Amino acid sequence: MSAQFHTSQVASLVLRRAPFLRRRISVEGKRRLLFRPMAAAAAAASGDGLKKGIAEFYDESSGIWENIWGDHMHHGFYEADSSATVAGHRAAQVRMVEEALSFAGVSDDPLKKPMRIVDVGCGIGGSSRYLAKKYGAQVQGITLSPVQAKRAQDLTMAEELADKVSFQVADALEQPFPDGQFNLVWSMESGEHMPDKEKFVRELARVAAPGGIIIIVTWCHRDLLPSEEELKPDEIKLLNKICNAYYLPKWCSAADYVHIAGSLLLQDIKRADWSDNVAPFWPAVIKSALTWGGLTSLLRSGWKTIKGALVMPLMINGYKKGLIKFTIITCRKPE
Repeated sequence: MSAQFHTSQVASLVLRRAPFLRRRISVEGKRRLLFRPMAAAAAAASGDGLKKGIAEFYDESSGIWENIWGDHMHHGFYEADSSATVAGHRAAQVRMVEEALSFAGVSDDPLKKPMRIVDVGCGIGGSSRYLAKKYGAQVQGITLSPVQAKRAQDLTMAEELADKVSFQVADALEQPFPDGQFNLVWSMESGEHMPDKEKFVRELARVAAPGGIIIIVTWCHRDLLPSEEELKPDEIKLLNKICNAYYLPKWCSAADYVHIAGSLLLQDIKRADWSDNVAPFWPAVIKSALTWGGLTSLLRSGWKTIKGALVMPLMINGYKKGLIKFTIITCRKPE
């Protein structure tokens, strides 16, 4: 499917192919519109509202993602000759993990490799299990979603890794770990959900051991120009639509993350824009959603997942405009 598709075109295709979905959207949509002002006010007034929305979104949508894409719930890193098959996309997701580790300079040396790792925003544990097997490490994953935590643990037991990998429901801004516990602090596409980016990075630094490496792979908006105080109105409007579907608070730039890391006296701060490397991802997700299997899964999943599916073209649009940046930021806690 062409990346030129707009939200209305994708919505039209979905509704033409699934009349039951059309009726469901009509009923659910009217109900949501009726209560949206009240729900929005509640969410704005309390961080608990945002956390609840995130948890319910992933409770509802993780199954459909796993059925189509497997246990890595994140973008793939694509080379120029990457395969467009499902196997090719799954390989790209594993490549994303390896590229992030390489960019951060995580050592494979038996004497230097990380042996205690935290996966912050672990999904159903794809990265956690991969890192545990790669390094022979003890890995602890946290997520706001009880459904994800249980599924992650079930998959881990099936792979006979329960002695090395565990999961729990916990808030990334208030992690249930003592100071200085982990050699590697891993956050793969969870930072965009954090309402307080400074507190988020501070908490990652708190649980990192002295000399520990912190890896943040996340969605950012473009850096502001020196003459700008904020994004353009049309850019803010586009991001707000994405926020409403994916339970995201206000976005920040990669420059903001670098500034926060510097203010916390973290060292070896690096950043890179991998937007071009993830470009094939969202068109592939849309294509998979418009298969019969994807549509029937959407029908079973629920309204939150349907809303997320309908704004996927906006992610493509944001990338094409240079507004959305797929960013990696790495740093190290001082010894």
